[in-house]
Amino acid sequence: MNFKRFLGTVVAFALFVAVAFSVQVDSAKAAAVGAWTPYSSEITPEASEVFEEALDGLVGVSYTPVAFATQIVSGTNYSFFCNAKVVYPNAPNEAAIVDIYQPLGEKAQIQDIQPIRH
Repeated sequence: MNFKRFLGTVVAFALFVAVAFSVQVDSAKAAAVGAWTPYSSEITPEASEVFEEALDGLVGVSYTPVAFATQIVSGTNYSFFCNAKVVYPNAPNEAAIVDIYQPLGEKAQIQDIQPIRH
């Protein structure tokens, strides 16, 4: 194999690897769009505000967020892992997932509340 042909093969292989890696990275980014973040026990001020706004006026059960995750869509979905306590004396603590949707520029809305049974 002569040197020019060898060099051409090396350059072609390098371009192939660069293009393949670029496509793989773009595919990984595309797969992450709309994906949920991991749950975090550090409730941000923004997440706390969304939680309070959505649950404003809800009576009967007191929910306290312990951790949350988000999903960016046309707005933001929030999933809060919460301590839940029915509002009466000596009520036991329970757990629940509170799902909230925050549309762009609109009020946050409760989408679902699922008690976690053990």
